[in-house]
Amino acid sequence: MFDTKEDRKKMEEVIERFDNEMKKVRTGRAHPDMLAGIKVESYGQMMPLNQVANITAADATLLVVTPFDPANIKAISEAIRADQSLGLNPADDGRVVRVPIPALTEERRKEIVKQASVKVEEAKVALRNKREDARKAIKAAAEMSEDIKKRAEKEIDDLTKEFSDKIEAAFKEKSEEIMKI
Repeated sequence: MFDTKEDRKKMEEVIERFDNEMKKVRTGRAHPDMLAGIKVESYGQMMPLNQVANITAADATLLVVTPFDPANIKAISEAIRADQSLGLNPADDGRVVRVPIPALTEERRKEIVKQASVKVEEAKVALRNKREDARKAIKAAAEMSEDIKKRAEKEIDDLTKEFSDKIEAAFKEKSEEIMKI
C-alpha cells in the first residue's frame, strides 16, 4: 500500500511557511512579527533585524526596537524605512527606534489583503508542486498495481484539497482581521 505520511509532512511544511508569512502581514495592530522580514546591514553583512535588536510592541500603535549595539541605530531606521510594503516611518532618539503604526485606511487595507492573496497563491502553487512530486513517485512505483496507484492518487488529491482548504480558511480569517476597524 502507498504511504502518504511523508507527503502529508511536506504539505504541513507548506502550511507552516504560509502561516509564518501571514504573521508578517500587517493588521493595523503593532506586532513584532511585522518587522520579521527586515534585514539590516550590520558589521559588514546583512542580518535579520531580530538578530541585531530586541523588538517589542509598546502598545497597539507603537513598536519599539532596541538595538543590542547603539551604533546600528541608523542602519535599523533606514532598513525599516526602506521596506515600502510596510509603509512605516521610524524615529530614533539615539537609544531606541520608535516605529509608530499608523491607522490603516480602507484603501490600504484592501491593498494589504491583495498582498496576502499573493502569498495564498504561492502556498497553493507549493502544494500543487508537492502533489505533482507525489504523483510522479506513484507512477514510478513499478511494484504497485493500477488499482493501488489510482487509490494512492486519490489520497494525494484529497490531501491536497484538505491543505488547500486550510490555506483558504487562514486567508479568510486574516482578511477579516485586516478589514476590521
